[in-house]
Amino acid sequence: MREWRRHLHQYPETAFEETQTAQFVADRLTEFGLEVHRGLGKTGVVGTLRAGTPGKKIALRADMDALFIQEHNGFAHRSRHDGKMHACGHDGHTAMLLGAACHLAKHPNFNGTVYFIFQPAEECRAGAKEMIQDGLFSHFPADCVFGMHNFPDIPTGHFAVKSGAMMASFDCFEIIIKGEATHAAMPHLGNDAIVAAAQLITALQTIVSRNLNPADAAVVSITQIHAGDTWNAIPDTVTLRGTLRCFKTSLQTEIADRIQHLATGICAAFKVSVQAVFNPENLGYPVTWNSEAETALARQAATAVVGMDCVDLHPVPSMGSEDFAFMLQEKPGCYLWIGNGPSANSCLLHNPHYDFNDGILPIGAAYWVKLVETVCADAEKQFSL
Repeated sequence: MREWRRHLHQYPETAFEETQTAQFVADRLTEFGLEVHRGLGKTGVVGTLRAGTPGKKIALRADMDALFIQEHNGFAHRSRHDGKMHACGHDGHTAMLLGAACHLAKHPNFNGTVYFIFQPAEECRAGAKEMIQDGLFSHFPADCVFGMHNFPDIPTGHFAVKSGAMMASFDCFEIIIKGEATHAAMPHLGNDAIVAAAQLITALQTIVSRNLNPADAAVVSITQIHAGDTWNAIPDTVTLRGTLRCFKTSLQTEIADRIQHLATGICAAFKVSVQAVFNPENLGYPVTWNSEAETALARQAATAVVGMDCVDLHPVPSMGSEDFAFMLQEKPGCYLWIGNGPSANSCLLHNPHYDFNDGILPIGAAYWVKLVETVCADAEKQFSL
């Protein structure tokens, strides 16, 4: 698994371009004796393994894509693709699921079917949604689906999992404000879109603090401001971009409505026009929501691997988002975190110094194996569980 992981780290590929990665995965699955299907979600790969008597159908998912980040590490397996790197550990996720597939093919101690899903384009391109739209669960009718992500600052040898919201929703918005351009020395002759934008940015920060129930967590962030190209002219257009995140689907709509109302009202007061667009290019992700029964199974498998004291059953949900949420909208399932160890020396996700901790490869693979054996136990064993 370490050799696989480091090979993948050297040759990172970004969303929907994971052709070499997909070939590598497909070759390994074929070597293990699995049925291999390619092309769902453009570059997705699914391996199928059946054993024993017909039983549960369980899907396990790993993401394959890298990020547009220039790697700053100096070790031998650093990225060889300029401007791209595995800064989120998807190389490790892929290697762990391959390891589990290899072991289960040699030791099929279960009854039923396992679908090993290797997904492209998790990073902001909704590869899970693409695979589903291409017929993922009609071709591979799983009863339940499970995902896993490494998490820095959770200790090595530990897991974290809970039912309900595990990761936040993710919605993008773009607000285009149009005024009337004028000379910077004569602002009274135009309508200043920049001043209107400044007022709107401040007002947007009141949505969470003054419009939502204090018990509901949410974040509204402006992440881009684009306006003007010279020193001495007030431009006619300002473009704001940002994101909103929360743990309830109902809040997604409420926050979006409030953004629209504030934009309309403030811009009208400044005599400028405004247009707000939400989720251009279908960038939004739903809440990552773990079902209760499947979370109990994941908790049982994780405890069997590392012990009860090393499984955090009450982690604080993350305001980060995850497109595995689309799969959880289709099937009951669970998404958990595996500890990647300390984040010292900038070993944080989406950081140019990040590297996956190879020491957790056998722990993650063992979790996958134990989860399959737990979910796909024979009837007598299931009853005893």
